Amino acid sequence: MKKLLTLIVALMTSFIAMNAQQDAWNTVYKQIESRIKAPEFKNKTYKAAVKQKNSAKQNQQIINKTIAKCSKAGGGKVVIPAGKYQTGAITLMSNVNLCIEKDAELVFAFDRSLYPLVYTRWEGLDLWNYQPCIYAIDCKNIALSGEGTINGNGNNDGNWWYMKGMKEHGWHDGVDEWQGTASKGTRAELLKMSDNGVPAKERKFGMGKGLRPQLVNFVRCENVLIENVKLLNSPFWVMHPLFCKNLTVRGVYVFNEGPNGDGCDPESCEDVLIENCTFHTGDDCIALKSGRNADGRKADIPCKNIIVRKCKMEDGHGGVVVGSEISGGADYVFAEDCDMDSPNLDRVLRIKTNTCRGGIIQNIFMRNIRVGQCREAVMRTNLVYEPNEIAERGHIPTVRNVYMENVTCKKSKYGILINGLDDSDNVYNINVKNCRFEGLTAEPLYKTGKCHDIKLENVTVSAEIK
Repeated sequence: MKKLLTLIVALMTSFIAMNAQQDAWNTVYKQIESRIKAPEFKNKTYKAAVKQKNSAKQNQQIINKTIAKCSKAGGGKVVIPAGKYQTGAITLMSNVNLCIEKDAELVFAFDRSLYPLVYTRWEGLDLWNYQPCIYAIDCKNIALSGEGTINGNGNNDGNWWYMKGMKEHGWHDGVDEWQGTASKGTRAELLKMSDNGVPAKERKFGMGKGLRPQLVNFVRCENVLIENVKLLNSPFWVMHPLFCKNLTVRGVYVFNEGPNGDGCDPESCEDVLIENCTFHTGDDCIALKSGRNADGRKADIPCKNIIVRKCKMEDGHGGVVVGSEISGGADYVFAEDCDMDSPNLDRVLRIKTNTCRGGIIQNIFMRNIRVGQCREAVMRTNLVYEPNEIAERGHIPTVRNVYMENVTCKKSKYGILINGLDDSDNVYNINVKNCRFEGLTAEPLYKTGKCHDIKLENVTVSAEIK
């Protein structure tokens, strides 16, 4: 028999902690917001002469030549007109706005010869790999805009996704590329290269290695805009800004149910605004990164000064996520005024790391979030993520100064779930205020390992207990 248990938790919270929260919203948030400005472009339009009857290689050459011409002439807008076009990897250049017009669709052909090797990161590790579908490096003032569709063409019928190694995504014995497991194969090889300090230029992957490319990957770019486009079926992560500054992601619709199908993963980025976007993903909706293991610690560039607001999260492993590739740390992350609701959304705020990573995750602020339901927990902090990872251990991460206020959830398993370390007390100053967690099927607050200073004020919980 089910009973309804209502619990009012009103524990005293220090004025210092709550003042720190208010000061951050009133000062730091506004300072970040004032610095983020979308790029502006020369008022000149170049129409890419793509054709639906062309091969993917022909359209790829046309688009890339048009972008190069536009950039060389001082910039402007390169337009993909209405129609459905096959293409290969596209390289964006400085001062160019690549505009996918309404009723236009770029479909990235599964022809691996059209994706040459470029420098990027794969799961936070430096390497040379397949060029992402839309790529830029060392550029200023770039945009991906329009009301059209960018289709990465990942699927369960033999395009990209099978390389993950899961039968439901098309893997079978004898496939031509496979990333391997945590202990053997290409992925394990890359992890070992990081621990062993192998230079990035010697980490050549691509054809035959099974490491799928991202849909959009901008590397070391400044003044970046991704606006209003629809992004579908990425081979891997959907949007992956890496080492970027002054980034705006606005009004983007992401639908990607493939493996590792993260929606937007800024890695070691600074001054980022993600707003008015919708995410339906096979992995995390928004995940902040800063490098994995030795590569992340060597670069030592945190993901910092991030604003997420007015977004909608549907399916996904987490709504707003920090980690797990977070060795460089994260600092000053703000999320507000979002709606999340799906039985296939696992968590609302998720922090994940382990002792291969190290790094400090701090100053995480979330407020005014409305959740219909999530599967596991409204807030989960996990310092023992991926416990079987084969990499050098002993790099102790820290999670501190996390603030959640005015978050409501109608159904979940846990309210707050914390998995600390058994031998290090490195999760602390976690503050939850004026929240309502309804329909819980397990404990409102469940902890394993060590943590301290977990503070709740005016948190209302209702649980269904069998």
